Amino acid sequence: MNGLPKILLTEINYPLPEDRIAKYPLKNRDDSLLLIATGDRYQKDVFSHAGQYLAPESMLVFNNTRVIQARFLFHKTTGAAIEIFCLEPYTPSDYGLSLNATSTVIWKCMVGNAKKWKSGTLEMVTDFDSKKLLVKSTRLEDETVRFDWNQGIPFYKVLETCGSIPVPPYLNRKSEALDKTRYQTVYSKINGSVAAPTAGLHFTPQLIEKLGGEGHYFEELTLHVGAGTFKPVQHEIVTEHTMHPEFFVISLTMLKNLLNHKGHIIPVGTTSVRTLESLSYIAYLMKTGQFTPGQTHKVGQWDIYNIPQTTKQEALENIIDYMQKQQMESLHAVTSLMIVPGFRFLFTDRLFTNFHQPGSTLLLLVYALMGEKWKDMYQYALDHDFRFLSYGDSCLIIPQKSHV
Repeated sequence: MNGLPKILLTEINYPLPEDRIAKYPLKNRDDSLLLIATGDRYQKDVFSHAGQYLAPESMLVFNNTRVIQARFLFHKTTGAAIEIFCLEPYTPSDYGLSLNATSTVIWKCMVGNAKKWKSGTLEMVTDFDSKKLLVKSTRLEDETVRFDWNQGIPFYKVLETCGSIPVPPYLNRKSEALDKTRYQTVYSKINGSVAAPTAGLHFTPQLIEKLGGEGHYFEELTLHVGAGTFKPVQHEIVTEHTMHPEFFVISLTMLKNLLNHKGHIIPVGTTSVRTLESLSYIAYLMKTGQFTPGQTHKVGQWDIYNIPQTTKQEALENIIDYMQKQQMESLHAVTSLMIVPGFRFLFTDRLFTNFHQPGSTLLLLVYALMGEKWKDMYQYALDHDFRFLSYGDSCLIIPQKSHV
């Protein structure tokens, strides 16, 4: 890809001591720390005070995806344990159809101890509603597994009954009972993610109600977070990294509210950023006659960098006009957008986000938003006892105009 800045992996690296990684959440979600980064000024507070740092009538954009209990543990007759991590639906490929299927699905999966399971069917029996639930898994190809089960219950119920929450690998622990609730946002609704949009973990119903009472607005979109979010950049030049595709949905009503909103737009988490910023490419496809209703279009890793510049208003007007003419109530697409320094943010005035892994595409997005100052902010966090990664603390980034 020509025209992109040459960014070295060392530019998104920093030393993160193991003891700064939060292995468990705090007892109260909004007791977590909040770092407010305004240009090159940093302030430490608690998340329950977040409203003090928002401009009047700000719009917070939540990702309402829900983490599924995507890890199965089967055992062969020999006793060998086979872990199957469900990544995304394959047949049917639609999340809703797959999770509500009642007898058979095929998913793309990662298989642990795969050398012990070359072929054949594994079985698991458990209790469900006072009856025996039999679940069978058959390996079809390296990355696909077919699941069959009895009782006619939806697949998401099979996951809830037999699976476990896939906590991040850097926690270095197994999933526990508390993760079923604490590794979900309080506003999660739509099943499909295998990782939580963690910036939202700090919000409580009481805080959301308080912010609403102060005149702020809330909108929701859905992006199902994939396991690729944990994949570190391994290339010396970070733009050689291949981004993972993730499915998203935005309603026509939400897009209209976004267009009519005059205040700040504040995505809650990098998943909300990548979904919103992907809209400019969708608008381009619609404007140029390259969008087909009913087809799930993909926003490629560098697509947005190769189209004419647009504005938030123009992009939204193009999408809304097209959707209304086509009688589309919601937009479904897949994005692999990789945000790097030099990216023109259209929908991100401020950002709530956690502190990310060294060498990650999430940290690269923060770099794109606030420039080299990300290093000073992370050093401040390390010096002032902030907790890092998924169950850690968060920051509110108020970037200088040159970086937005």
